[in-house]
Order: sequence, then C-alpha cells, then structure tokens
Amino acid sequence: MFEVNEYFEGKVKSIAFKGEKLSSTVGVMAPGEYIFTTSKKEVMTVVSGQLVVTLPGEKQQKTFKAGESFTVLTNQEFKVEVKIDTAYLCTYE
Repeated sequence: MFEVNEYFEGKVKSIAFKGEKLSSTVGVMAPGEYIFTTSKKEVMTVVSGQLVVTLPGEKQQKTFKAGESFTVLTNQEFKVEVKIDTAYLCTYE
C-alpha cells in the first residue's frame, strides 16, 4: 500500500511505494530551500521543473532539469533549492 509523507510544513509531499525492483517515492516540492539526509542510497530524477542541488562534499551547486538524475549515498546530507514547483521520482537502494 502507499504511504503519504509531508515535510517542511507541507512544502514537500511524497507518496512512497514499492517499485518493480526498488522502493520509491514520487513527490512534489514548492519553491524554497531544503536540507535532506539519506538513510539509504538515493537516486533522484527530476520529472518536471528543476532542482538546484548542493551535493555532499561539494561547494558548487548543480542544476538538474526534467529527465536528469543525481545520486546521494547513504547517511549523507544534501541541500536543494527549488525555484518553481517541481516533481521528482526517488528510488532507494
């Protein structure tokens, strides 16, 4: 069954589900700045919109647009800046 998650006062919402091979979430983020931590390896794919991401150990931000993905390893923290409503798919290994 699905699990609905809400973070940052409702500005980030996701629905967790068991994908064909991996656990996954699909969600949306409203404009803002967010810091996430990982408990598993995550691969995040932007579905619509864009994310400006500061990956662990990096000072330079990178912009990811629709169709682009990035990976964050287990027990890491990363910063996301959202300028427009953005949808994403995240898989967990």
